[in-house]
Amino acid sequence: MLELTCSQAWMPLLESRIGDWRLRWAGGFTARANSALAIGDPGKPLPDALKQVCDFAHDHSIPPAVQVIQNTSTEDAIEAQGWVHYVEHRPAHEVRLLTGPLSRGTSGGAVILDEPTSGWWEMTAGSATPAEAPRHVLGTGKVGFGFVELDGVTAGAVRGAVVGEWLHIARLEVRPEFRRRGLARGLMNAVGAWGAAQGATGMLLQVAVANSGALALYEDLGCTEHHRYRYWAPGPDTCEDRLS
Repeated sequence: MLELTCSQAWMPLLESRIGDWRLRWAGGFTARANSALAIGDPGKPLPDALKQVCDFAHDHSIPPAVQVIQNTSTEDAIEAQGWVHYVEHRPAHEVRLLTGPLSRGTSGGAVILDEPTSGWWEMTAGSATPAEAPRHVLGTGKVGFGFVELDGVTAGAVRGAVVGEWLHIARLEVRPEFRRRGLARGLMNAVGAWGAAQGATGMLLQVAVANSGALALYEDLGCTEHHRYRYWAPGPDTCEDRLS
């Protein structure tokens, strides 16, 4: 299951299990690292599993949320328990998982390093000196930290993480003043070459349905949709804090 591969490329600070389900916590840094990945059998009745999701979230001071592959029996069952679309996480509450060939071509000056620079952190985490959670989530694993510099600043950045045969792409960003110069494509080419050198043969991307600009680039690079997933949150009176 590709979502499990993606989860290994985006590691939380803490992970627990309910059967096959994964409960994740990373101090609130991204929904992927702070939600329950509902894939497989939780090993108990669904109401009990969802209650455990709530208890885990409350214990770690994050909003309860479940990541579920769209249009599956699991999603239907969770909705039947009174859970609703996690609208607070819009526009990224519905996401497309794309697969494609490793990007090839000129890098446009982009380079991939084994360690992040302060400029890379600023572009990808919003701070040159990020907290423990983003450092762990973005820095754990076989990771390549890609960036391109122009006019003395980091103009664009990307993160690539290799899991098995897959290169997981994330955090592709170009500063507004440097857009429309082909930097995003150059970053993708650079990280694609790096991934190939690490043994990857294809790439994975998790992209919000609303992110039309990124989707256009990835589709132009040969990516296609494998599936979609959504985040679900408790409806009214379905997830009371056991400590309240």
